[in-house]
Amino acid sequence: MAIEEMIEIESTAASLRIDLDMCDFNSVELPTGENCGIFSDDEDVYLYDDDQRETDSGFESVIIVDNLPIVSPEKFEKLEGVIRRIFSQFGVIKEDGIWMPIDPETNKTLGFCFIEFNTPQEAELAKKRRHGFKLDRAHTLAVIMFDDFDKFMGVTNEWSPPEIKSYKHEKNLLQWLTDEKARDQFLIRAATDTEVLWNDARQSKSELVYKRPHWTDSFVQWSPLGTYLATVHMEGAKIWGGPSSFDPLMRYDHPQFKLIDFSPGEKYLVTYSSHEPSNRSDANRVVIKIFDVRTGQMKRDFERSADEFAIAGVSWPVFRWGGGREDKYFAKLGKNIISVYETETFGLVDGRHLEVENVVDFIWSPTDPIIALFVPEMGGGNQPARVTLIQIPSKEEVRRKNLFNVSDCKMYWQSNGDYLAVKVDRYTKTKNTYTGFELFRIKERDISIEVLELDNKKDKIIDFAWEPNGHSFAIIHGDNPRPDISFYSMQTAKNVGRVSKLTTLKGKQANKLFWSPGGRFIVLAGLKGFNGQLEFFDVDELQTMSTAEHFMATDIEWDPTGRYVATSVTSVHEMENGFNIWSFNGKLLYRVMKDHFFQFLWRPRPPSVLTREKEEEIAMNLKKYSQKYECEDQDVSTLLSDQDRERRRMLKEEWINWVSEWRLAYMEEKSEREELIGEVSDEEEDEYEVEVEEVLNVSEELFRMDLGK
Repeated sequence: MAIEEMIEIESTAASLRIDLDMCDFNSVELPTGENCGIFSDDEDVYLYDDDQRETDSGFESVIIVDNLPIVSPEKFEKLEGVIRRIFSQFGVIKEDGIWMPIDPETNKTLGFCFIEFNTPQEAELAKKRRHGFKLDRAHTLAVIMFDDFDKFMGVTNEWSPPEIKSYKHEKNLLQWLTDEKARDQFLIRAATDTEVLWNDARQSKSELVYKRPHWTDSFVQWSPLGTYLATVHMEGAKIWGGPSSFDPLMRYDHPQFKLIDFSPGEKYLVTYSSHEPSNRSDANRVVIKIFDVRTGQMKRDFERSADEFAIAGVSWPVFRWGGGREDKYFAKLGKNIISVYETETFGLVDGRHLEVENVVDFIWSPTDPIIALFVPEMGGGNQPARVTLIQIPSKEEVRRKNLFNVSDCKMYWQSNGDYLAVKVDRYTKTKNTYTGFELFRIKERDISIEVLELDNKKDKIIDFAWEPNGHSFAIIHGDNPRPDISFYSMQTAKNVGRVSKLTTLKGKQANKLFWSPGGRFIVLAGLKGFNGQLEFFDVDELQTMSTAEHFMATDIEWDPTGRYVATSVTSVHEMENGFNIWSFNGKLLYRVMKDHFFQFLWRPRPPSVLTREKEEEIAMNLKKYSQKYECEDQDVSTLLSDQDRERRRMLKEEWINWVSEWRLAYMEEKSEREELIGEVSDEEEDEYEVEVEEVLNVSEELFRMDLGK
């Protein structure tokens, strides 16, 4: 025993007032099978269970990678380069740290290799992140630690029946959709609390579902179909779900991440973080990770300098999802390239980037694997700008439109992918600019294109928005303090295949457009400088249903059914924080004030499972189906009337009781008053003297004043 250890024991014994000379250490017996952390000096080797044995083999930093391609000698170097690029992201690979055994008979690789890292931690991380990684369609990597090899080789060849686990009932994450009142949920975040509530518009109030303080470190976000709620934490992201309790379902390891994004079908989760470099001259380091939502497994990560993720000012999300809710593709913009990845392998489609010289923007169709990309003018105008439609995965160009004298361009897809609107800002020979639209009919043969110009081509375009699931669109335009709003349709009874103007509303206090998810109805909103002016407009009837104001409103959002609208004032303003709930036609249903109000989010709904034919049948027989709900509405209205009458009756009864109490007290104090002021009759007590001032006449008379005297 070392001298230092003996001194420590004596010191501890002294503090406990134990005389070591009186202790018989030979009589100390440890429990059977236990050593209590005290090992015999005679033992050179300590025995452990095989599964718990700590090896000191010297191979703790080595991993084995299996299921590699079997290649001939001329491809050795290329394969080693691929392996090094894939695994060097997790640590430093030692010099000559990759060894691929060779079959002496064929002189080809055997399909596996050994990789040695600098530290065991790097090797463990590489094993964790790259096990199950799809190298290509035919090769999925299997990665283990070298020290685990004996354990796997020791698995018996004798079959034994698997353990039958008892059935575990999983919670229904979509149970909220079965609400008998067909209500929608929304989330609010104010101060340190996050709340999920029912919108009980019939009762003109909200009903609490779940409340949790300090639920997130910064913000929360619903998944696109409303199944999950994502929260942000220092160690990574978490998702929550369930009927009402919102239990934690999965966590995703990404320390200090700042942003989050879901794929449209909720299969994948993307997180983003930015880290300052140790050398100030270097750019920030950006880390983006893509996780499988259900399993929590990281499918792919990207670690680059911030400059590589900032081509042409690209904003979040860096990766844009395509192919509809199947989540088959995602892509990002690079310098002269668009990198399109497929989720089957999480590698590039066809192993190559989509090369497009000087491309500055692209946008996916919401429903089909089609990319619309924009390339500006080059060569001083000698090479025109162009908008191109590319089919994925074939990367075939399906339509192109060359554009001349272009200063800027912005693309807008309609929600069903039926139309694409391209807003084109052009300049004239005098260097003035004007705006027009190129309208692509995607579903038509050869994708026909129409040109739309406003009556006043010089009008500034303030906002543009397609009607969801419809054929119309709206434009706010003009240079006046009160701009005009024009409505157009891509399909009318008279012009089925040509764009037509429906109407123009002159001089409106609006700068933003908010369509109902079901189409037809739209809110013309005046935010910021217009202080929350609201106009609820019916596009089918071309008439205003109502006008209102939510002073200093910062955000407007329709509920997913298109029945209600929420307007809110967030903590951007110090006053009037809270939210209002309106009906689709602009009736204020209720108002909630909340200090330090940060977020209002309706819970999204998944698309209907009904076929188009079934929806059309319901629409045709709506009166029959609506009778049930009209009766329920009448019952609710009657209940509210009864409750209102009961409330008034209670207030009246409370007032009568209060008056009676004061009358009784007055009578009890009558004798005391008479002693102080003498006897007063009841008639005199009821008499009051009131002074009234009245102006009888007002006249003006002018007279001259000699200021010199």
